[in-house]
Amino acid sequence: MARGPKKHLKRVNAPKHWMLDKLSGSFAPRPSAGPHKLRECLPLIIFLRNRLKYALTGDEVKKIVMQRLIKVDGKVRTDVTFPTGFMDVISIEKTGENFRLIFDVKGRFTVHRISSEESRYKLCRVRRVATGPKGVPYIVTHDGRSIRYPDPSIKVNDTIKYDITNGKIRDFVKFDNGHLVMVVGGRNLGRVGHITHRERHQGSFDIVHIKDAVGNTFATRLANVFVIGRQKPLISLPRGKGVRLSIAEERDRRLAEKERNSSL
Repeated sequence: MARGPKKHLKRVNAPKHWMLDKLSGSFAPRPSAGPHKLRECLPLIIFLRNRLKYALTGDEVKKIVMQRLIKVDGKVRTDVTFPTGFMDVISIEKTGENFRLIFDVKGRFTVHRISSEESRYKLCRVRRVATGPKGVPYIVTHDGRSIRYPDPSIKVNDTIKYDITNGKIRDFVKFDNGHLVMVVGGRNLGRVGHITHRERHQGSFDIVHIKDAVGNTFATRLANVFVIGRQKPLISLPRGKGVRLSIAEERDRRLAEKERNSSL
C-alpha cells in the first residue's frame, strides 16, 4: 500500500470539466492543497495554457507565474497548480484583463471576462457561523475564508459580497424564496433561476425547487445552491445567462445563426 499524500494525478482520472484530451500524456497537473477541492477547482496551469492559450507548455506557464504577473483574488500566486475555484477573480495586470471563474450551463468553468470595477469584489457562500476565542463571532465561507465580526443577521447558506481590496463585507443576500441562485453541483450544474420553495427533510437532504428565466423548473439539494442576487444578479453572467436549452433548441439556434451569417 502507498503511504503518505498522493502527488500524481493520471489524465483519465482528472475531472471531466478540465476538458483534457486522453492522448497528450499520461498525467494531469495535480492541484495543490488550497481553498477549493481537487474535483471542484481549476489549476492555474490549465487556465493559462488550455483556456487562454497564453502558453504552450507547463514550463512557459511557470515562467509567467514566476514573474508575479498573475493575481488570484488580489494576491500574487506563483504556484502553477494553485487551485482556483467558483467565483475566484483572476487578474493579469500586464494585459489589463480580469476573469471570474464561473460555470456555463454545461457545468464547465468558462473564460468569463469582467470589468476592473467588478473584479474588486466576489460572492462567497457562508458555510459556517461560529464563535471563536473570547466570544468573537466569525463566519467561514466556501473558499476557506474566516471573517470576524460579521453582521449578526448573516446565517448559513446566505451569500456575502466580499470586497477583495480591503477584506470587508460590502453587502449580503439571504437564502430566501424568490432570490436568484446558481446551481454549483449535481446534474443541473451552471443553471440559474429563482427559488420557488424549499423542502425540509429531517435526517436527510433538504431539496430546493428552482424556476429559470424561461419557466423551466428543476430541483436540487440545498448544498448545491449558491445565491447570486435578489431579483437581479450581483455579478455578470456568462453567455446563455444560466438557461439550459434542450438538444433540439440548441440545434435550432445554431441553424438560425448560420442562416443569419450566410444572409450577411
